[in-house]
Amino acid sequence: MPLSSVPAKCMVTVREIRVDVVYIVPDQQFVKSCPVEAGMTVSQVIRQSGVMQAHPEIDLNQNKVGIFSQLCDLETVVTDGDRIEIYRSLQADPKEARRRRANKH
Repeated sequence: MPLSSVPAKCMVTVREIRVDVVYIVPDQQFVKSCPVEAGMTVSQVIRQSGVMQAHPEIDLNQNKVGIFSQLCDLETVVTDGDRIEIYRSLQADPKEARRRRANKH
């Protein structure tokens, strides 16, 4: 049946929004702008973005995530324009690293 003969009340429209997914390692950046369906969660967007295929070291059970530098849950629903960030574990305590640098001078 052609779409024009389907009653308007039966037609479902999916609203598309755009979000960015970001993952940065010392020698490389993954930054991708993704068109996604409204109502998707952070976890769904990350999995759809391809970042986990490009960086298999990402483990969503271990890596923290955030939106615009604010930690969030994987089940947080994204909104248009969000910047989803996947954080790596710290290699050293920032305070200790600063102390070591200060002691060198």
